[in-house]
Amino acid sequence: MSTWNYVVTAHKPTNVTHSCVGNFTSPQELNLIVAYAFFPLKLLFPRPNFLALALAFGFVSVSPFYDNIKARKCTRIEIHLLTSQGLQPMLDVPIYGRIATLELFRPHGEAQDFLFIATERYKFCVLQWDPETSELITRAMGDVSDRIGRPTDNGQIGIIDPDCRLIGLHLYDGLFKVIPFDSKGQLKEAFNIRLEELQVLDIKFLYGCLKPTIVVLYQDNKDARHVKTYEVALKEKDFVEGPWSQNNLDNGADLLIPVPPPLCGVLIVGEETVVYCSANAFKAIPIRPSFTKAYGRVDADGSRYLLGNHAGLLHLLVITHEKEKVTGLKFELLGETSIASTISYLDNAVVFIGSSYGDSQVIKLNPQPDAKGYYVEVLDRYVNLGPIVDFCVVDLERQGQGQVVTCSGAYKDGSLRVVRNGIGINEQASVELQGIKGMWSLRSSTDDPFDTFLVVSFISETRILAMNLEDELEETEIEGFNSQVQTLFCHDAVYNQLVQVTSNSVRLVSSISRELLNEWNAPSGYSVNVATGNATQVLLATGGGHLVYLEIGDGTLREVKHAQLEYEISCLDINPIGENSNYTHLAAVGMWTAISVRIFSLPELNLIAKEQLGGEIIPRSVLLCSFEGCSYLLCALGDGHLLNFQVSMSSGELTDRKKVSLGTQPITLRTFSSKNTIHVFAASDRPTVIYSSNKKLLYSNVNLKEVSHMCPFNSAAFPDSLAIAKEGELTIGTIDDIQKLHIRTIPLGEHARRICHQEQSRTFAICSLKNQSNADESEMHFVRLLDDQTYDFTSTYPLDIYEYGCSILSCSFSDDPNLYKWMLREDGTREIQSECGHHGHILALYVQTRGDFIVVGDLMKSISLLIYKHEEGAIEERARDYNANWMSAVEILDDDVYLGAENNFNLLTVRKNSEGATDEERSRLEVVGEYHLGEFVNRFRHGSLVMRFTDSEVGQIPTVIFGTVNGVIGVIASLPHEQYVFLEKLQSNLRKVIKGVGGLSHEQWRSFNNEKRTSEAKNLLDGDLIESFLDLSRGKMEEVSKAVGVSVEGISKKVEELTRLH
Repeated sequence: MSTWNYVVTAHKPTNVTHSCVGNFTSPQELNLIVAYAFFPLKLLFPRPNFLALALAFGFVSVSPFYDNIKARKCTRIEIHLLTSQGLQPMLDVPIYGRIATLELFRPHGEAQDFLFIATERYKFCVLQWDPETSELITRAMGDVSDRIGRPTDNGQIGIIDPDCRLIGLHLYDGLFKVIPFDSKGQLKEAFNIRLEELQVLDIKFLYGCLKPTIVVLYQDNKDARHVKTYEVALKEKDFVEGPWSQNNLDNGADLLIPVPPPLCGVLIVGEETVVYCSANAFKAIPIRPSFTKAYGRVDADGSRYLLGNHAGLLHLLVITHEKEKVTGLKFELLGETSIASTISYLDNAVVFIGSSYGDSQVIKLNPQPDAKGYYVEVLDRYVNLGPIVDFCVVDLERQGQGQVVTCSGAYKDGSLRVVRNGIGINEQASVELQGIKGMWSLRSSTDDPFDTFLVVSFISETRILAMNLEDELEETEIEGFNSQVQTLFCHDAVYNQLVQVTSNSVRLVSSISRELLNEWNAPSGYSVNVATGNATQVLLATGGGHLVYLEIGDGTLREVKHAQLEYEISCLDINPIGENSNYTHLAAVGMWTAISVRIFSLPELNLIAKEQLGGEIIPRSVLLCSFEGCSYLLCALGDGHLLNFQVSMSSGELTDRKKVSLGTQPITLRTFSSKNTIHVFAASDRPTVIYSSNKKLLYSNVNLKEVSHMCPFNSAAFPDSLAIAKEGELTIGTIDDIQKLHIRTIPLGEHARRICHQEQSRTFAICSLKNQSNADESEMHFVRLLDDQTYDFTSTYPLDIYEYGCSILSCSFSDDPNLYKWMLREDGTREIQSECGHHGHILALYVQTRGDFIVVGDLMKSISLLIYKHEEGAIEERARDYNANWMSAVEILDDDVYLGAENNFNLLTVRKNSEGATDEERSRLEVVGEYHLGEFVNRFRHGSLVMRFTDSEVGQIPTVIFGTVNGVIGVIASLPHEQYVFLEKLQSNLRKVIKGVGGLSHEQWRSFNNEKRTSEAKNLLDGDLIESFLDLSRGKMEEVSKAVGVSVEGISKKVEELTRLH
């Protein structure tokens, strides 16, 4: 039974809709704050009563493409620091609400900016950065909803007076809400002022006014557009007629840009004109017809602005002036970018372009044009999957792991995106080699940028491979090495030397002459069991718990210290993680019988920290490493578990212990570098790359089966490569970018609307739309076939004018007595003929089938269940949900439970009531699950993004993938009831420990919400909140653990299993 479900995000929202620049984290630091993903609802759906009227009288055509690409509200903010190297991420936080307003402001007496956020459910908060904890603190919060009032058609507007006297909100038609500041910058009680203008298009505060003054752009009942100004009288709580107004503007005018001192006034941007307006000046300039989507101010005095339009063209608008007198306007094309939804000028001609329809960009404005005559240079791109209009799940490599191929973006930024979980290894070379016990790469000299040798160790010999002049790996010799025994450890050493550790000795060899320079021999009767080292130090353990520390000089190996431990030693590491990359003061030692990890000081070998690991599984690999300036100790156990600790470089103290499961077999840890950043490769039956983002350790699967050993191999022929030992072969390959999901972009230059895959012909078919750049901006629609390996077009079928593809699928007609028949005509050709149908829907937009059952998602009439009767050749309604939900996607979870998403960003599950006592009960689909997702879902598909392992608890859990307008890829997993009950209890207790940013309530956020009612979420759990348990500090983990009544390790194990769903 699929009644109990778990909803989790595999790919976060990437549609950027708001951005702002200011000094948020420090008075000296410039920050870019980005919000994902809001757009007014005016293009989502007509109001219900209007649609019914329109359909009845036939004067509006309803597009079959209600897979909305317009309705967006953001649920996540990112804070970046502007540095000389580019944008550096500082914080990425979820917001329990869809953000309608995001503005920076600086109250009187403050040295840095505050952040104002208002949400679509009429909550607001003021946030401040705490530099000591690097967290957001809430300065103010509240609710600005009114009991009566008609929500605005054009979306909520939030604005802040430039002199920080008040915050203004336009939330309901005919009302302007004011939140005043007091003299200390604190918010006072809000009040409403009646606004005569009902169809408000935009409102802004004017600069340079003695009293707070707004300018309102509105449309009258004859569709003419005007602007009007009002002074806000705070004492009287009313409007006073403003200093000026302007009637009969461009009919496409919909954007106001307030101009700061010394010029003041406002720019009014229309489809065909740009107007500058103030109390004593009016200047206009014609422009080529376009819809301006976003603007960004360049100069503090407001004399230059960047404008982005619907075609992705970026223009510069210049206000020419003599001192404070405006003399005219200039409008110049700078170049082409992604279609901008927000523009933020950063510094030094560098600009952030946030996009809802394509990838966001950081661009540079050059003083000289390029060959195209453009001044725009793209410096960086930020992948955006949104809007995902459709997608399919395929296993192109036939490895049992799904890939999601999405129809992403819109208009000229339309593309296909291939999304897969895990990190790929791109094989460059391979050779069959059985029984590899270890691998190390060596350089021919200390200052050589590339590796020359690859040392491969076997149980009774060591073989050395090197690159020849033909860039091929061939066997060679290093005379000073002992090749007749197994090598336990190898490393480059200072002074152009190499070090080899075997069970008998440590050998120091010249990397230039390859001759033996010095040797340290193990004491008689003892052999070396494990060893580690770096460029100047060697640490080894012999039988009997002896720990020996050596230092490397120019041609010398010197035993510095020996220590006798009470138990045998299982693993060692002295990887330098301090400022000196060749020397360390800390050594990590894993113990056999004691099942512990210890930190010793070097060179003294004094014990300075000890951590009991618990259980009976010994540590098999330890590694000291540094991520994003934080020092860690990683400790891998023999059963595939990994513990990580934060390490104090001064005291060696281990804190913040966390445990994750990476596989079922022993793990070997090694560092490697990718794009100048150090990561860790965990070789095991489920190889994993460990990396850090926003000071949080992340684990990403490598798309390989069992890996026994790995070492970096950065040769001239194979730069930035890895040598990997797996299943009887040695492979050299490059590694993908280090991230959990990998996204490949296939640019189309047109808008893909529907997609399906045909296994037999290895092709994708898409329905697409291309906007013509001619005068009437007409559309062309196509059906295209693409090769599923190369993604090249193999065939194109243009549709006739007024034709467009609504749905596409791959099927076979052989022996298929289905609803449409493949009939033979008299002339020998064939055609599809309708056999039967079903009426009574407003607009049946979404259909899913299972056997003879048909589930229909209707535009207005929720979900209905139909059945096809073979004997009668007819379709009959079995049951329906009688709620008036406006569906956006449906899917069948099992024979009795059906999943739906509707246009208020909610998910619901309904159940067929087969056991009902009466016909009336059986005809009603019972709503069994409700949940506010906060995302507009366009498509559900059965499938999985990850390989399913049968030995895993979650291996048999069925999953559905969904794609949304904001670029989210999510997973819905149907859980056993016992597991659901446990996770529901965990979620309830996590809510008490993890507080929402700005005081926003998680429980309220996830409550089912539409225009008529709000009800608590049921039978659907928030996987994002549950999985955040793994990011808590140890203290908070224990607090949750105590409340739930399960150990921290027990909860962690269950939650880690769930992370394997995505």
